[in-house]
Amino acid sequence: MADITLINLNMLYIRYGEQTERELHVPLGPLYLTRALEDAGFKVDFRDYQLCDADDPFEMSTFLEFAADPAPVIGLSCMANLLPFTMLALRTLREAYPDRKLVLGGVGSKSVEDKLLRRFPWLDIICRGEAERTGPELLGAIKRGCDLSDVPGVSFRQNGTVCHTTDRGRIRDIDTIAFPAWEKIDLNRYAGYGMMSSRGCPYPCTFCSVAPVWNLESYSRSARNIVEEMKVLGDRAGVTLFLFQDEFFISGKRQVMEFCHELQRQDLDVEFKAFGRVNLVDREMMQTLADSGCVELRFGIESGSDRVLALIKKGFSSSHVLEVVPPAIEVFPRVDAFYVWGFPFETMEDFHQSLFQMVSLRMMGARILPSLLCLLPQTEIYRQWSGRLPLEFCPHLLPEFVFTGHEVCRGGAVDIPPAHQDYFELIRQNPDVFPGFFHMDLRGNVLPKLSLLREFGFYPDPTGGPSASADPGQAGGDSCGAHSPAIRPPDLATRTR
Repeated sequence: MADITLINLNMLYIRYGEQTERELHVPLGPLYLTRALEDAGFKVDFRDYQLCDADDPFEMSTFLEFAADPAPVIGLSCMANLLPFTMLALRTLREAYPDRKLVLGGVGSKSVEDKLLRRFPWLDIICRGEAERTGPELLGAIKRGCDLSDVPGVSFRQNGTVCHTTDRGRIRDIDTIAFPAWEKIDLNRYAGYGMMSSRGCPYPCTFCSVAPVWNLESYSRSARNIVEEMKVLGDRAGVTLFLFQDEFFISGKRQVMEFCHELQRQDLDVEFKAFGRVNLVDREMMQTLADSGCVELRFGIESGSDRVLALIKKGFSSSHVLEVVPPAIEVFPRVDAFYVWGFPFETMEDFHQSLFQMVSLRMMGARILPSLLCLLPQTEIYRQWSGRLPLEFCPHLLPEFVFTGHEVCRGGAVDIPPAHQDYFELIRQNPDVFPGFFHMDLRGNVLPKLSLLREFGFYPDPTGGPSASADPGQAGGDSCGAHSPAIRPPDLATRTR
């Protein structure tokens, strides 16, 4: 019998009218944890909920059937978008299996661990931070019936009191982390193969929800270690296209050039996509990346306003963007430029500067990917503004980052099916736990900017205006938003065929 049933709840599941888009991505985090647990002598029953092929995976009866006959400890891993669903799934598990120990992991609970444990009594333990060391230690303590107070990096309930142990130190030499437990899945079933070249980012961007997860500390793998993993995936599943999912793939010129030279030395015939920062690349680096197989470089630009860039602590100016992105368009088959809109301090003048830059770069050939600001609880911008402006929930407009799959996109608007009204009622009742689903100054800030984005074709017009019928390869197809039905499977970021 397994010691733990570990269920991955990170899913790409989006409904556009009667059409559903779902794509399987190799669940890196849970598979890293699975490897660490099994290397420590535990038996893991790993289940990937992405593989649930039900028409509606968010029916609790469907989830319960998928999780049937679990081990004594059940661990669920989720990101922020599916944290509400995960809390309801945990309640269902508690009702069905009252004797099991229920553990929550993943980045979804970041900064709301205390509130989750106080408000949702069916949750037993939250594992914080990197789990490769905490997981085996925690599972061992549970099996032995030991006090969890001696396990760093966990939050739990004890005799009615919520307890938080000290944070566990980061893993600095991430070459020592064993490769994911790929034998637990059929790699050939997946369409997206992510890679990790580093963990963490030192840049303190105030809107970013990723860097705080790693406490703004960054550690990189060696080029040889990364390429070895690529070779293994190639041998096991014929993978030839990889997405480096970490924001700090380009942490410096030396690391990037070493990686490219190692790829060339190993004569690996692969392609890859990666994120970059405009203040950390130059023409030589970009050309070397392209020569080594990089087919897409993705830049987080966020704003065309220097005022906004300074306020969000982005670390560069709009002039850097114009110095780097046009040359990148010449070098790479595709360049993505990500923007965030809807900052509460973003004036219409600021927004016009962003819009002008977005249109200009689109005309040059970049794919422009705007996203509505998502106020996740670990972000500095949420801490700064949560007490200054009320959080507003709009059932017809949700930030792309927290799109869950419960909603139905129709044109440029969102419908919430009656079957999932209770799900969103849970969100409405807990805005401080799920703030990412809310807005600040909907009428004065968000809606006027959305109207302009629709006018310039970045979001479809729900009234059937010109942008609603735009060519998917042009205006409407450039939106990465959850409201854009132009995101077809061939355009998804990790698509391999």
